[in-house]
Amino acid sequence: MKRIGLKLAILAMVASTVPAAADDRAAVRNCTWCHGAEAQGYTVAPRLAGQRPQYIMSQIQSFHEHTRDNPFSRQYMWNAVATLSQYDVRDLANYFASIRPKPANDGDSALAAKGKRIFMQGIPEANVVSCYACHGPDGEGVRDIPRLGGLAYFYVKGRLEQWGQGYHSTAGSPMPLVASHLGPEEIEALASYLSFVR
Repeated sequence: MKRIGLKLAILAMVASTVPAAADDRAAVRNCTWCHGAEAQGYTVAPRLAGQRPQYIMSQIQSFHEHTRDNPFSRQYMWNAVATLSQYDVRDLANYFASIRPKPANDGDSALAAKGKRIFMQGIPEANVVSCYACHGPDGEGVRDIPRLGGLAYFYVKGRLEQWGQGYHSTAGSPMPLVASHLGPEEIEALASYLSFVR
């Protein structure tokens, strides 16, 4: 833990002194600036606390390879991970996974029951399988499949909308196809439900 704390401090110092790249990409930023001091995230940046280490490592690789191509990834994360070694990536992933996550609790509680039904049962008539089949019964994630439980409503809603528009996360991810079958009401309900999951 001390080693990670030192790395975060070094990243903060480096980020404050590195000028923007010539091609105007965002400068390297400290994880905590966007993901919070306790890695609980904000509305636009996901909580990393309690996230699966394999998932964090795979996403950093996707940022590095420019596979994860949504606008915030291009603007912030591609450059932020550019200088991380494989050891830094592993250490950061294990560190964030060790922090206890807190639910965002920021969704519409009136939609939570509908969201839970979609999460647990899917939408058979729209050929959407249950989210629980891949993400676990409590949205806890499995190996490199992310934890969804407790993520901010706005973040989950935004990601589902972006996947529906054709943006990607990792090569071979089924999420763009899945999200393309979700309507605005289903997205609202899922994002609301997941924000309350502990």
